[in-house]
Amino acid sequence: MTPAPTEPLVVDALYRISSLVSDTDDPREALEIIMDEIIRILPTQSAAIEIINPDTGRLEIEVVRGFPDNSREMQLRLGQGVTGWVALHGRPLVVPDVTKDPRYISVKPEIRAEMAVPMIGERGAVVGVVNVDSEQVNAFDENHLKVLTLLTNEASRVVNRIWLINKLKEKADQLEALIKTGQSIVQKRELGDLLRSIVSEARDIMECRLCALYFLEGQPECLALKAVSGTQTVAEADETITLTESAVGTVVHRRKMIEVFDLRRTEENHFLEWIKREDLVSMLACPVLYEDSVIGVLICYTDHPHRFNNEERRIFQTIASLGAAAIQNARLYARIFQTEENLRRNERLTTLGLLSAEIAHEIRNPLTVIRLLFESLQLDFPSGDMRRKDVEIIGEKLDQLEGIVSRVLSFGKSQENMRSRYDLRTIVEDTLLLVRMKLQQNRIHLQYQGRPRERLLVEVSKGQIQQALLNLIINATEAMPKGGTIRISLKTARHEQQPVAIVEIGDSGPGIPEDIRDNIFESFLSGKAEGTGLGLAIVKRILKSHNGDIAVTSSSEKGTVMAFWVPLCQ
Repeated sequence: MTPAPTEPLVVDALYRISSLVSDTDDPREALEIIMDEIIRILPTQSAAIEIINPDTGRLEIEVVRGFPDNSREMQLRLGQGVTGWVALHGRPLVVPDVTKDPRYISVKPEIRAEMAVPMIGERGAVVGVVNVDSEQVNAFDENHLKVLTLLTNEASRVVNRIWLINKLKEKADQLEALIKTGQSIVQKRELGDLLRSIVSEARDIMECRLCALYFLEGQPECLALKAVSGTQTVAEADETITLTESAVGTVVHRRKMIEVFDLRRTEENHFLEWIKREDLVSMLACPVLYEDSVIGVLICYTDHPHRFNNEERRIFQTIASLGAAAIQNARLYARIFQTEENLRRNERLTTLGLLSAEIAHEIRNPLTVIRLLFESLQLDFPSGDMRRKDVEIIGEKLDQLEGIVSRVLSFGKSQENMRSRYDLRTIVEDTLLLVRMKLQQNRIHLQYQGRPRERLLVEVSKGQIQQALLNLIINATEAMPKGGTIRISLKTARHEQQPVAIVEIGDSGPGIPEDIRDNIFESFLSGKAEGTGLGLAIVKRILKSHNGDIAVTSSSEKGTVMAFWVPLCQ
């Protein structure tokens, strides 16, 4: 048996180990130097320092001397092998003859004796094990164990201090990253850019494989994917999670974080395709709360088993809180812009209305004079004279002009007393008679599908409904300058528990430009150079005044289909 090292050697080794706190901030480098000191003063042919992985709970070799290269791949459960026993029980152990100890797991055939001491962390928990081996039986005694324990304790203190310093630096870096994230997020005004920024920043700070953001929406409520970082576009990963079908739903109901350590061993079925394709393993999901209401869920995924510690949870929750505030700010900002736009549009409409009324009032006086003078002429030509027909047409046009002026001056007054009960089918067919020549001139083929056996009784202003229908037909005609097909059909349905009559108008034109598709019913929005942008806005206003509405059913390069509906008479 080799005698234990002398006290000066031990003191010198302790000094060298304690100096590491000021000499290096790299834990791996410190462990390498500690290992060299242990081998220098103890009679050993091989040694290793093993650290417990907090994610797997297994001992993993960090530093090794005298072992085969593949020994680094060995991972021991707590309680497995000599070092696993020491890690589990937190007590030093000397094994004089490993061939007689059933706990020993052979790594190197020449080894005969082993000695292991636990490394204790700041809070008294075992964080690792230092073990040394000899090729001689009974190579270690209690004095050797005392020396190794003394060196290991000092090494633990030094390594814990270095870990603590690195942890403080990491917290400082994370705090700086959070500040930058907050600054980056609050500068975003467009919601899509903001959401992409949130998941991107969260992925970087959490150092995870993938990060996704879901919004809570719909009835019944579900989570719809809005942004993702770490893979392709959201469009390629369209995802909707029903709250009852996923553990993520628990985040919404309980308003608390949930963690899934191994997605591969659970019945978690959301994101299934991505979990398999990206080999995702662990998940942390956090509710996005604004004023105590859940507006979404932020989720990060790792591609290796990982247990999220309290620090990571707090950071992730902070990111979610910053994101919630920024999302609400973006929504309010968009609402303000929309309100300002509506105010400007209403101001323009008001100005237009006043101007129209003023013009109509100025026209009425000379129009009245013209009518009186025309009637005073008493132009009565023989029945065969063409001038007789001309006089009749002039009289009709004067009546039409006076009707237009009267409608402009009475605009805004209640039109309820002008409504009567009509068959919507008759209104549509009468309107088609008015435009038949225009359709022929523009090489438009009309496909009309009415319901001849069913009267669609509606209480409406016939002129206004015809105006709306004419506007839609003319729009469809102008969308097909080289000719095409207009399809008109009538049907009934229920809208908000009320029976309605529906008129569908479809064309074979190029479709509505995508950049204006969502706003085509707004005033002063026109896709035509010579357009006023009032046509569809007036159509919608007419239908709204009849307790109906209009919508774009579909629009593509193959054509557009619009449908409007009005309530059927009970």
